[in-house]
Amino acid sequence: MTDPRQRLIVALDVSTAVAARKIVAAVGDSAHAYKVGMQLYTAEGPAIVRELVSSGRRVFLDLKYHDIPNTVGAAVREAAHLGVSMLTVHASGGGKMLRAACEAARANSNGKPEPLVLAVTVLTSLDDTELGKIGLRGGVLEQALRLTALALSNGCKGIVASALEAAALREEFGHDFTIVTPGVRPAGSGPNDQARVVTPAEAIAAGASHIVVGRPITDATDPAAEARAILGQVS
Repeated sequence: MTDPRQRLIVALDVSTAVAARKIVAAVGDSAHAYKVGMQLYTAEGPAIVRELVSSGRRVFLDLKYHDIPNTVGAAVREAAHLGVSMLTVHASGGGKMLRAACEAARANSNGKPEPLVLAVTVLTSLDDTELGKIGLRGGVLEQALRLTALALSNGCKGIVASALEAAALREEFGHDFTIVTPGVRPAGSGPNDQARVVTPAEAIAAGASHIVVGRPITDATDPAAEARAILGQVS
């Protein structure tokens, strides 16, 4: 990726289309891709996705689908119709669910580019202790390796994982798949509700294809300047 803007995804973690539009306008040409997650999608629905797509922005629809294969396949079909560039499913939904998601993405883009199905491995709010509490054997890295293998073997062309696991995932599985990394904070930023955070430069060095940055940009006095500063760390 010669243009660092291809690596940056700005998280629109707000509750209204008005707030989302304000962020997009403030960031301007410093980013091309935006994450629409559960908060904004629940508040505004698919209209905000259509608006962003029609304006030429790339949309990362981060709803983390996790249900029976038929239900997830139907949801992915609708997301593909919206024209999103990326969407998320939980890898822990299993192989049949992952295959259903990938098949729906391929078959239902209506002439638009096929959306990239990203399998979420381990949430960045979780650490080894929390995984143990929910009954998962091994630590974060072992779980991320296990779920990445499952995702790639069932048709997914990318995953979501912390940069703390990205280097090991690249070593194990190579470079022919996408890694989207959340939990990215510029040096000096607080971790907020993330347990495992890294800087933008650390994420890219570890093997991340794209980084997701929210509050450090969207809460900044000058979001465009903050986005450019982050781009300077990943170029």
